[in-house]
Amino acid sequence: MSDLRSFLPPDALSRIESLELRARLVVEGFITGLHRSPYHGFSVEFAEHRQYMPGDEIRAIDWKVYGRTDRYYIKQYEEETNLKGYVIVDASASMGYASAGNPTKFQYATSLAAALALLMIRQRDAAGLGMYDTELRNYLPASSRTSYLQEILRTLANARTAGGTGTARSLHVMAERIRRRGLVVVISDFFDDPAQVISALQHFRHKRNEVVAMQLLDPLERTFDFGNDATFRDMESGEQMVTQPYQIRKAYAQAMSDFTDHLKRECREHGIDYVLMDTATPFDVGLAEYLNKRKKMG
Repeated sequence: MSDLRSFLPPDALSRIESLELRARLVVEGFITGLHRSPYHGFSVEFAEHRQYMPGDEIRAIDWKVYGRTDRYYIKQYEEETNLKGYVIVDASASMGYASAGNPTKFQYATSLAAALALLMIRQRDAAGLGMYDTELRNYLPASSRTSYLQEILRTLANARTAGGTGTARSLHVMAERIRRRGLVVVISDFFDDPAQVISALQHFRHKRNEVVAMQLLDPLERTFDFGNDATFRDMESGEQMVTQPYQIRKAYAQAMSDFTDHLKRECREHGIDYVLMDTATPFDVGLAEYLNKRKKMG
Protein backbone atom coordinates (compact mmCIF):
# COMPACT_ATOMS: atom_id res chain seq x y z
CA MET A 1 0.00 0.00 0.00
CA SER A 2 1.36 3.45 -0.90
CA ASP A 3 2.25 5.85 1.87
CA LEU A 4 -0.66 8.28 2.18
CA ARG A 5 1.68 10.87 3.67
CA SER A 6 2.99 11.49 0.14
CA PHE A 7 -0.32 13.25 -0.54
CA LEU A 8 0.08 15.68 2.33
CA PRO A 9 1.98 18.62 0.75
CA PRO A 10 -0.51 21.52 0.62
CA ASP A 11 0.28 22.43 -3.01
CA ALA A 12 -0.56 18.89 -4.15
CA LEU A 13 -3.70 18.68 -2.03
CA SER A 14 -5.01 21.99 -3.36
CA ARG A 15 -5.25 20.43 -6.84
CA ILE A 16 -7.74 17.82 -5.59
CA GLU A 17 -11.24 19.18 -6.19
CA SER A 18 -13.08 17.15 -3.56
CA LEU A 19 -12.73 18.69 -0.10
CA GLU A 20 -13.84 15.42 1.50
CA LEU A 21 -11.08 13.52 -0.31
CA ARG A 22 -8.54 16.14 0.75
CA ALA A 23 -9.63 15.80 4.38
CA ARG A 24 -9.50 12.01 4.32
CA LEU A 25 -6.04 11.94 2.73
CA VAL A 26 -4.74 14.37 5.35
CA VAL A 27 -6.22 12.43 8.28
CA GLU A 28 -5.29 8.96 6.99
CA GLY A 29 -1.75 10.11 6.27
CA PHE A 30 -1.50 11.69 9.68
CA ILE A 31 -2.75 8.57 11.46
CA THR A 32 -0.33 6.44 9.45
CA GLY A 33 2.47 8.70 10.65
CA LEU A 34 1.38 8.43 14.27
CA HIS A 35 1.35 4.66 14.14
CA ARG A 36 4.91 4.70 12.80
CA SER A 37 6.04 7.28 15.36
CA PRO A 38 8.71 6.29 17.90
CA TYR A 39 6.81 8.25 20.56
CA HIS A 40 4.89 5.49 22.28
CA GLY A 41 1.57 6.44 23.76
CA PHE A 42 0.96 9.40 21.42
CA SER A 43 -1.70 7.80 19.33
CA VAL A 44 -4.89 8.86 17.63
CA GLU A 45 -6.76 6.36 19.78
CA PHE A 46 -6.28 8.36 22.97
CA ALA A 47 -9.80 9.84 22.89
CA GLU A 48 -11.32 6.40 22.47
CA HIS A 49 -9.07 4.80 25.08
CA ARG A 50 -7.67 5.64 28.47
CA GLN A 51 -4.70 4.22 30.29
CA TYR A 52 -5.34 1.09 32.39
CA MET A 53 -5.73 1.87 36.08
CA PRO A 54 -5.67 -0.50 39.08
CA GLY A 55 -9.20 -1.82 39.58
CA ASP A 56 -10.09 -1.84 35.86
CA GLU A 57 -11.17 -5.17 34.41
CA ILE A 58 -8.34 -6.93 32.59
CA ARG A 59 -10.74 -8.12 29.90
CA ALA A 60 -11.29 -4.46 28.95
CA ILE A 61 -7.66 -4.06 27.82
CA ASP A 62 -7.27 -3.37 24.10
CA TRP A 63 -4.46 -5.75 23.11
CA LYS A 64 -4.09 -4.27 19.63
CA VAL A 65 -3.19 -0.91 21.13
CA TYR A 66 -0.85 -2.67 23.58
CA GLY A 67 0.91 -4.30 20.62
CA ARG A 68 1.61 -0.88 19.09
CA THR A 69 2.43 1.12 22.23
CA ASP A 70 3.66 -1.40 24.82
CA ARG A 71 1.19 0.16 27.23
CA TYR A 72 -2.14 -0.98 28.62
CA TYR A 73 -5.22 0.94 27.48
CA ILE A 74 -8.87 0.17 27.94
CA LYS A 75 -11.77 1.18 25.75
CA GLN A 76 -13.77 4.16 26.97
CA TYR A 77 -17.51 4.36 26.83
CA GLU A 78 -18.89 6.81 24.30
CA GLU A 79 -20.30 9.12 26.96
CA GLU A 80 -16.76 9.63 28.28
CA THR A 81 -15.66 11.26 25.03
CA ASN A 82 -18.12 14.08 24.64
CA LEU A 83 -15.84 17.05 24.07
CA LYS A 84 -17.25 19.77 21.85
CA GLY A 85 -14.76 21.09 19.29
CA TYR A 86 -15.23 24.18 17.15
CA VAL A 87 -13.20 25.20 14.13
CA ILE A 88 -13.49 28.88 13.16
CA VAL A 89 -12.24 29.94 9.71
CA ASP A 90 -11.43 33.46 8.52
CA ALA A 91 -13.04 33.99 5.08
CA SER A 92 -12.12 37.67 4.66
CA ALA A 93 -10.62 38.78 1.35
CA SER A 94 -7.04 38.81 2.64
CA MET A 95 -7.30 35.02 3.03
CA GLY A 96 -7.62 34.74 -0.77
CA TYR A 97 -3.95 35.57 -1.30
CA ALA A 98 -1.48 33.02 -2.69
CA SER A 99 2.06 33.34 -3.99
CA ALA A 100 3.20 31.24 -6.96
CA GLY A 101 3.13 27.49 -6.32
CA ASN A 102 1.11 27.70 -3.10
CA PRO A 103 -2.62 27.33 -2.33
CA THR A 104 -4.45 30.40 -1.12
CA LYS A 105 -4.60 30.85 2.62
CA PHE A 106 -8.33 30.15 2.40
CA GLN A 107 -7.83 26.88 0.48
CA TYR A 108 -5.33 25.79 3.10
CA ALA A 109 -7.61 26.88 5.96
CA THR A 110 -10.67 25.03 4.61
CA SER A 111 -8.63 21.86 4.00
CA LEU A 112 -7.24 21.99 7.53
CA ALA A 113 -10.69 22.74 8.99
CA ALA A 114 -12.21 19.81 7.11
CA ALA A 115 -9.46 17.48 8.35
CA LEU A 116 -9.89 18.69 11.94
CA ALA A 117 -13.67 18.15 11.78
CA LEU A 118 -13.15 14.64 10.41
CA LEU A 119 -10.61 13.86 13.13
CA MET A 120 -12.92 15.19 15.85
CA ILE A 121 -15.84 13.06 14.73
CA ARG A 122 -13.61 10.00 14.38
CA GLN A 123 -12.56 10.64 17.97
CA ARG A 124 -16.27 10.55 18.94
CA ASP A 125 -16.05 14.22 19.82
CA ALA A 126 -18.58 16.75 18.58
CA ALA A 127 -17.48 19.09 15.77
CA GLY A 128 -18.83 22.57 15.05
CA LEU A 129 -17.92 25.27 12.55
CA GLY A 130 -17.86 29.05 12.29
CA MET A 131 -16.91 31.16 9.24
CA TYR A 132 -16.64 34.93 9.02
CA ASP A 133 -15.44 37.95 7.05
CA THR A 134 -16.69 41.28 8.41
CA GLU A 135 -19.17 39.32 10.50
CA LEU A 136 -20.05 35.71 11.36
CA ARG A 137 -21.51 34.25 8.13
CA ASN A 138 -21.87 30.58 9.02
CA TYR A 139 -22.41 28.83 12.32
CA LEU A 140 -22.93 25.10 12.75
CA PRO A 141 -23.34 23.98 16.38
CA ALA A 142 -21.24 21.03 17.48
CA SER A 143 -22.50 17.51 16.86
CA SER A 144 -20.84 14.09 16.99
CA ARG A 145 -23.11 12.45 14.41
CA THR A 146 -21.07 10.89 11.62
CA SER A 147 -23.52 12.24 9.04
CA TYR A 148 -22.97 15.77 10.38
CA LEU A 149 -19.52 15.82 8.80
CA GLN A 150 -21.16 16.16 5.37
CA GLU A 151 -22.89 19.38 6.44
CA ILE A 152 -19.60 20.81 7.69
CA LEU A 153 -17.81 19.82 4.47
CA ARG A 154 -20.60 21.32 2.34
CA THR A 155 -20.41 24.62 4.21
CA LEU A 156 -16.63 24.77 3.84
CA ALA A 157 -16.70 23.80 0.15
CA ASN A 158 -19.34 26.41 -0.74
CA ALA A 159 -17.71 29.29 1.11
CA ARG A 160 -15.84 32.06 -0.72
CA THR A 161 -13.62 34.88 0.51
CA ALA A 162 -15.18 38.34 0.51
CA GLY A 163 -15.23 41.64 2.32
CA GLY A 164 -12.97 43.18 4.90
CA THR A 165 -11.76 41.71 8.16
CA GLY A 166 -13.91 41.54 11.26
CA THR A 167 -11.98 38.95 13.23
CA ALA A 168 -12.49 40.45 16.67
CA ARG A 169 -16.19 41.24 16.18
CA SER A 170 -16.93 37.81 14.70
CA LEU A 171 -15.08 35.91 17.42
CA HIS A 172 -17.03 37.75 20.11
CA VAL A 173 -20.28 36.70 18.42
CA MET A 174 -19.06 33.11 18.11
CA ALA A 175 -18.04 33.03 21.78
CA GLU A 176 -21.60 33.96 22.77
CA ARG A 177 -23.00 31.13 20.61
CA ILE A 178 -20.99 28.46 22.41
CA ARG A 179 -23.00 27.46 25.46
CA ARG A 180 -20.87 24.63 26.77
CA ARG A 181 -17.16 24.44 27.49
CA GLY A 182 -15.13 23.01 24.63
CA LEU A 183 -12.02 23.32 22.47
CA VAL A 184 -11.92 26.21 19.98
CA VAL A 185 -9.50 26.32 17.01
CA VAL A 186 -9.28 29.64 15.13
CA ILE A 187 -7.59 29.64 11.69
CA SER A 188 -6.85 33.18 10.46
CA ASP A 189 -4.10 35.51 9.28
CA PHE A 190 -5.26 37.76 12.15
CA PHE A 191 -4.87 40.90 10.04
CA ASP A 192 -6.91 42.94 12.48
CA ASP A 193 -6.17 45.12 15.48
CA PRO A 194 -4.07 42.84 17.73
CA ALA A 195 -5.50 44.16 21.00
CA GLN A 196 -9.05 43.56 19.80
CA VAL A 197 -8.15 40.07 18.53
CA ILE A 198 -6.66 39.12 21.90
CA SER A 199 -9.73 40.50 23.67
CA ALA A 200 -11.98 38.33 21.48
CA LEU A 201 -9.85 35.21 22.06
CA GLN A 202 -10.02 35.95 25.79
CA HIS A 203 -13.82 35.91 25.50
CA PHE A 204 -13.61 32.17 24.77
CA ARG A 205 -11.30 31.71 27.75
CA HIS A 206 -13.68 33.62 30.04
CA LYS A 207 -16.30 31.04 29.14
CA ARG A 208 -13.81 28.31 30.13
CA ASN A 209 -13.03 27.13 26.60
CA GLU A 210 -9.58 25.96 25.61
CA VAL A 211 -8.31 27.92 22.59
CA VAL A 212 -5.77 27.27 19.83
CA ALA A 213 -5.01 30.30 17.63
CA MET A 214 -3.48 29.20 14.32
CA GLN A 215 -2.03 32.19 12.50
CA LEU A 216 -1.83 31.30 8.82
CA LEU A 217 0.31 33.30 6.39
CA ASP A 218 1.64 32.84 2.86
CA PRO A 219 5.40 32.14 2.73
CA LEU A 220 6.02 35.48 0.96
CA GLU A 221 4.06 37.32 3.63
CA ARG A 222 6.66 36.07 6.07
CA THR A 223 9.76 36.85 3.93
CA PHE A 224 8.64 39.62 1.50
CA ASP A 225 10.99 38.04 -1.06
CA PHE A 226 9.19 39.44 -4.13
CA GLY A 227 12.29 40.28 -6.21
CA ASN A 228 13.11 43.70 -7.68
CA ASP A 229 9.89 45.38 -8.85
CA ALA A 230 6.36 44.43 -7.87
CA THR A 231 2.82 45.79 -7.88
CA PHE A 232 0.88 45.21 -4.67
CA ARG A 233 -2.90 45.21 -4.47
CA ASP A 234 -4.84 45.36 -1.22
CA MET A 235 -7.05 42.24 -1.22
CA GLU A 236 -9.80 44.06 0.64
CA SER A 237 -9.76 47.63 -0.74
CA GLY A 238 -8.37 46.95 -4.22
CA GLU A 239 -5.84 49.80 -3.85
CA GLN A 240 -2.58 49.26 -5.80
CA MET A 241 1.00 50.36 -5.17
CA VAL A 242 4.16 49.86 -7.27
CA THR A 243 7.37 49.51 -5.30
CA GLN A 244 10.79 47.86 -5.16
CA PRO A 245 10.42 45.20 -2.47
CA TYR A 246 14.13 44.75 -1.82
CA GLN A 247 14.32 48.33 -0.52
CA ILE A 248 11.72 47.74 2.17
CA ARG A 249 12.21 44.01 2.81
CA LYS A 250 14.20 44.48 6.01
CA ALA A 251 11.70 46.92 7.52
CA TYR A 252 8.78 44.70 6.47
CA ALA A 253 10.40 41.57 7.91
CA GLN A 254 10.93 43.37 11.21
CA ALA A 255 7.36 44.66 11.28
CA MET A 256 5.94 41.19 10.53
CA SER A 257 8.18 39.61 13.16
CA ASP A 258 7.03 42.19 15.71
CA PHE A 259 3.39 41.52 14.77
CA THR A 260 3.58 37.73 15.12
CA ASP A 261 5.77 37.90 18.24
CA HIS A 262 3.27 40.25 19.89
CA LEU A 263 0.35 37.90 19.14
CA LYS A 264 2.32 34.91 20.40
CA ARG A 265 3.30 36.69 23.62
CA GLU A 266 -0.21 37.95 24.32
CA CYS A 267 -1.73 34.54 23.64
CA ARG A 268 0.65 32.87 26.06
CA GLU A 269 -0.07 35.43 28.75
CA HIS A 270 -3.78 34.67 28.47
CA GLY A 271 -3.57 30.87 28.36
CA ILE A 272 -4.15 30.60 24.61
CA ASP A 273 -2.10 28.20 22.49
CA TYR A 274 -0.54 30.02 19.51
CA VAL A 275 0.77 28.37 16.32
CA LEU A 276 2.40 30.25 13.42
CA MET A 277 2.29 28.43 10.10
CA ASP A 278 2.24 29.19 6.39
CA THR A 279 0.60 27.57 3.38
CA ALA A 280 3.67 25.41 2.73
CA THR A 281 3.50 23.90 6.25
CA PRO A 282 2.44 20.22 6.26
CA PHE A 283 -1.08 19.76 7.63
CA ASP A 284 0.36 17.42 10.27
CA VAL A 285 1.39 20.48 12.28
CA GLY A 286 -2.18 21.72 12.71
CA LEU A 287 -3.57 18.26 13.50
CA ALA A 288 -0.81 17.57 16.01
CA GLU A 289 -1.53 20.87 17.80
CA TYR A 290 -5.19 19.90 18.11
CA LEU A 291 -4.34 16.42 19.42
CA ASN A 292 -1.83 17.80 21.92
CA LYS A 293 -4.42 20.20 23.28
CA ARG A 294 -7.11 17.51 23.28
CA LYS A 295 -4.85 15.15 25.17
CA LYS A 296 -4.17 17.73 27.90
CA MET A 297 -7.91 18.17 28.38
CA GLY A 298 -8.28 14.47 29.13
